[in-house]
Amino acid sequence: MKVRRLFICICIISDLLISCNNFSDRELNINIEFDSPVPEIPSGLRLATFDIDATPPVGSWLAYDSTLNKWDLGLRAKGIVLLGAGQPVVLCSVDWIRICNAGYDSFRQSLANAAGTTPDRVTIHTVHQHDAPWCDFTAEKILRNAKADLHCFDGTFSREFIRDLALKVRNSLDNTQPVTHIGMGSANVVQVASNRRIMGENGKLMAPRWTATKDSALRAQPEGLIDPEVSLVSFWDNDKPLAVLSYYATHPQSYYRTGVANPDFPGIARFFRQLAVPDALHIHFTGAGANVGAGKYNDGSHENRLILAERLADGMKRAWESTVREPVTAGSVKWDFEQVILPDAAHLSKLEKRLKEVPDTAINQSLAMKLAWIERGKAGMKVDVSCLSIGSARILHLPGELFVEYQLAAKDQRKDLFVAMAAYGDNGMGYIGTAAAYEEGGYETGEASLVSPDSEKILMDAITRLLQTK
Repeated sequence: MKVRRLFICICIISDLLISCNNFSDRELNINIEFDSPVPEIPSGLRLATFDIDATPPVGSWLAYDSTLNKWDLGLRAKGIVLLGAGQPVVLCSVDWIRICNAGYDSFRQSLANAAGTTPDRVTIHTVHQHDAPWCDFTAEKILRNAKADLHCFDGTFSREFIRDLALKVRNSLDNTQPVTHIGMGSANVVQVASNRRIMGENGKLMAPRWTATKDSALRAQPEGLIDPEVSLVSFWDNDKPLAVLSYYATHPQSYYRTGVANPDFPGIARFFRQLAVPDALHIHFTGAGANVGAGKYNDGSHENRLILAERLADGMKRAWESTVREPVTAGSVKWDFEQVILPDAAHLSKLEKRLKEVPDTAINQSLAMKLAWIERGKAGMKVDVSCLSIGSARILHLPGELFVEYQLAAKDQRKDLFVAMAAYGDNGMGYIGTAAAYEEGGYETGEASLVSPDSEKILMDAITRLLQTK
């Protein structure tokens, strides 16, 4: 594979290169550029695929702990570049917990440069495994300026990874393949997902049912509101499958805080399917599963990781077997996006007032995450909601940790189409509940959510506009 030289625009790869006391966006953000144009691509609708190791080295930080070791299965970043229908479109899924704020901007701009497109035609989502890295260059800047511990916000590995990922995307363009058909299939996944929020008779949250729930009484509660379907969209060159994109809405944890980077049960299920259909790259996206987890079917026993993976893989297998193909051309493809501003949660204004009375040395990782979102809002930064239309399929791309109600509402709007949703895009705002959920109480709509209940109408209006576009 041809390797092209890279030029890294005014970026910092190592702490050793940083000499200032006040760190700016320019110093900590990264924008990978190329000194040669993208290769000439044959005409017609074409697909490039990319797949790269995303596992951090031992000693670097995962979301909650330092990395102690690596597992048999590492973390991956996988995706496609769709070419021939206007500027290229890049869809990427990363086995990390979150990519946020300026970190998300750096990923998108660098992959856009690599593919020869614009950032608004690039969407990046995390699968949201918890024994995995967290990338947020805005939070990192806040912590560095406060001379606070960085822990998971040390962006050294993230910057190195963005460089490697961008190079992988650029090199994938040397091996594009024609797309003649897409496939669409779905099937129910049995005994994996359950709603995390157990409601009382008074309409308020009675108890949370976490992704690992030891309380047998909580596990005995009904499954609750979920989207049971795993949805598959596949790309084909006549009878040859090129890529299979799967979408399923649930938190992806069986157990975590092991100090070992691992892709948890969705990554194992994806690996099983890769072995079963080896000629197509399998890429998994977590849907709107913020209030969904495996808690009804998982008490945290380590054996359950395999059990949950086998159940999800079984659903993927049946969705693959139910796949219906339809012919497509470049004229079948459309990319649309809406840029929205999500209003701040009320608790953030109280936080700002409180922080004016304390020194910078009081800043920690949790506060930096909130301050990063506040900073983005003051700068007028928007988040994207986008939709890839191809034939009868509509793939929606949403920010944050989104409640399952958004996904179900989107599917209900267009029952005449095959609708799939990837959440966990730009995740600087954390949880995004429904307006009603903010009145019900609970962790997801407390301080873990940095947006207000008004976000539901803003996002649903954007989803509706995207799904109604011809």
